[in-house]
Amino acid sequence: MNDSACEITRRTRETDVRLRLDLRGTGQRAIATGVGFLDHLLDTLACHAGWDLELTCDGDLTVDDHHTAEDCAIVLGQAVDRCLGDRTGLVRFGSAYAPLDEALARGVVDLVTRPHATVDLGLRRERLGTLSTENVPHVLRSLAISARLCLHADVLRGENDHHRAEAAFKATALALREALTPRETNDATSTKGDL
Repeated sequence: MNDSACEITRRTRETDVRLRLDLRGTGQRAIATGVGFLDHLLDTLACHAGWDLELTCDGDLTVDDHHTAEDCAIVLGQAVDRCLGDRTGLVRFGSAYAPLDEALARGVVDLVTRPHATVDLGLRRERLGTLSTENVPHVLRSLAISARLCLHADVLRGENDHHRAEAAFKATALALREALTPRETNDATSTKGDL
């Protein structure tokens, strides 16, 4: 990992996103996207991954929540990618289960630079707060692709969509935390010698 902290600003005609991230943080989080449940999910992710995260977004919410959700995930993924650098000296793989009451989710991560995301949350409601439920898995996919990592996240059981979504973000966070654990040697964890 090059540097655990970075700042990114991304401005488009649809959103203005400002982010500060430290992957070796102390739990400091301040998130304001204008979409309450998105704030909740990103706060959950940063909390359980052990990151410091400051993120603000001024998005075109008069249109809908899609651009805000997507662009926040893209910028967060870009920040993770930048902080990871060459990705040497890290465990690389992480997996975790996270329950939230009746819901149980699984997250599996590989920090390899071949981006892929398979996300199956089985959400049924149209919205969680003002966040469209179709954007919940989209945030995880966009984060993984922009961070250039491999993510598998799924919900194994659960009745409440709030619990299902939050459990998926917790499991992903815990898997990322494990994958980011430093190794004793500073080489790439790969038979190829490079990620």
